[in-house]
Amino acid sequence: MGANRGEFQSRLGFVLAAAGSAVGLGNIWRFPFEVGNGGGAAFVVLYLFFCFLLCFPVMVTEIAIGRKTSKNPVGAFIGLGFKNWSIVGKMGLFCGVLILSYYNVVAGWAFGYFLEMVTGNFDIGKNFGAFVSDWQRVALYGVCFMAATAVIVSGGIKGGIERAARILMPTLITIIAFLVIYAMTLPNAMAGVEFYLVPDFSEITGSVIYAALGQAFFSLSLGMGALITYGSYVSKKENIISSAALITLTDVGIAFFAGLMMFPFVFSLGLEPSGGPGLIFVTLPQAFQTLGPTLGIIIGSLFFMLLSFAALTSTVSLLEVPVSYMVDEHNWPRRKAVWAIAGFIFVIGIPSLLANGASTFFSTFAGSDFMTFIGYIANDTLLPLGGCLITFFAAYVWKKHNLSEEIAEGNPNYKGSAVETFINIAISYICPALLAIITFFTILSRFFGINVL
Repeated sequence: MGANRGEFQSRLGFVLAAAGSAVGLGNIWRFPFEVGNGGGAAFVVLYLFFCFLLCFPVMVTEIAIGRKTSKNPVGAFIGLGFKNWSIVGKMGLFCGVLILSYYNVVAGWAFGYFLEMVTGNFDIGKNFGAFVSDWQRVALYGVCFMAATAVIVSGGIKGGIERAARILMPTLITIIAFLVIYAMTLPNAMAGVEFYLVPDFSEITGSVIYAALGQAFFSLSLGMGALITYGSYVSKKENIISSAALITLTDVGIAFFAGLMMFPFVFSLGLEPSGGPGLIFVTLPQAFQTLGPTLGIIIGSLFFMLLSFAALTSTVSLLEVPVSYMVDEHNWPRRKAVWAIAGFIFVIGIPSLLANGASTFFSTFAGSDFMTFIGYIANDTLLPLGGCLITFFAAYVWKKHNLSEEIAEGNPNYKGSAVETFINIAISYICPALLAIITFFTILSRFFGINVL
């Protein structure tokens, strides 16, 4: 591993950074409303099952490919001797850039809401449409957020990403733990807990299974090379299996506690659990107002600080992927790569910034809006497609025995174990098949309006 690339200094640093990559708006914002739409606890059971059946093997594979080559997602396939497969890495690179271009906009909303909560502006929820269509204001928040992301990534692996993860992740966990404890004290909180934790399996339908599969894969930041990139900074001494297990458990745990925080709030305040994406930005600020001016400001500010921190841990990894590509493949200095790419991504995110009322053209783009359209391409289609191709590559092109050799580095008991058998079966059959199905159904639904489920 080249000294100029850097390396995580400890397993804790790697696990926190990789878990931070996975933990984001998908856990705090998207997961609760997916649970609400999916009928509650039955969705949670499916989500947890798919995280370990589907996502854990993909995560192990991505980390192993990265560590084997000490390269970015494009260079990794070339480094393994399969130049033609570098198109998968380029697709992941493209996907990550697209995601960050609009993710930064939503992260800017969260940061803006934090500032509004601090000043006691609970009416911001009633004025959500006016807020997101005020492009100058939202652009300023987006610039601040992208700048914060760039400052962290420009510090390198040890001094930037790992150091930030060691601060942000424990802070995020502390805030969410406090909010869970507080939510449990609210009137009718146990009704929310029952909805969330007591499954009614009659709620399970084909569409719920599909949504749980998609949410599991989306929430763990797989399929776009982020974990190939982070894996490239991991020492050969590290145990990939136990590290991946810790990353998965951390991500799933934070998503789980986000729901445990959200649904007591929802039921205590008489809100609709299937309120959808607007629940957090439209409904919750008004709900926080009912707690009284002082307590409402404290709880509201903490909640949107939590959302901002969760977003920041993800934007850091999203930016690191193209930065590592420019550093490895084109010999750009890290600082130049960071600021040039951050500026470029912000610029291509302007249509998404304008797609919420500021521009009629972008707000009605492709039958919905530009931001939603980009989400269909990147999150919903390219992520599962990338995961499908990566596992197929590992099983049938690079070959399973080579993957096993890499995983066995730092884990001498891996060869011949039940875990090796599970990983080999998963990447050979389960993961490619399920991810191909997700991709196929998504393309039919998102781009052709054919809803099979």
